[in-house]
Amino acid sequence: MLRVQEKGSDMADDTTEEIDEREQYRREFAEEISLIWEMTGTSRMDGRVLGYLMIMDKPYISSADLAEALNASTGAVSMATRRLIDTNYIRRHSVPGDRSHYFKAEEDPWGGFLANERRYFDRHIRSIDSALRWLNPGETDAEIRLRNGRDYLEWIQEYHHKMLADWQEHKRARDEGADKG
Repeated sequence: MLRVQEKGSDMADDTTEEIDEREQYRREFAEEISLIWEMTGTSRMDGRVLGYLMIMDKPYISSADLAEALNASTGAVSMATRRLIDTNYIRRHSVPGDRSHYFKAEEDPWGGFLANERRYFDRHIRSIDSALRWLNPGETDAEIRLRNGRDYLEWIQEYHHKMLADWQEHKRARDEGADKG
């Protein structure tokens, strides 16, 4: 067992908890994922929450327990879980008769994100189309930038359909191979 000091506590008092090595690794994994997310410009807390939910050994966890495990405020966990639900990385889990909020990682959070990313593309394309209609004749530099942006997003959106289908096929072949092995 490892002894972990609670945030803001003095080791001399009795506010430490004992955790096993596996729990310590889960917390370290969550921190590692948070650093990767931060490198991409995403919230570290989102990465911490997703990392912990991906590796935890329970089918779901309450927001209060998640905040405790990550040594984070409930408000920070709440904001992160909202963003992660919106992007299909995690989902809410309900327990009959319990008013607490529970969460679990999606089985395939990366494929879910890929499927959900289309919402972003649709909205971005609509915004650019609106800007193109707003331009005055002769604003060719802006028109070129906007048209390139819209066309790129439409192109990548089409490619997303192929990528998602390829990903589903890859998982099917992987799982089929695991069943034979």
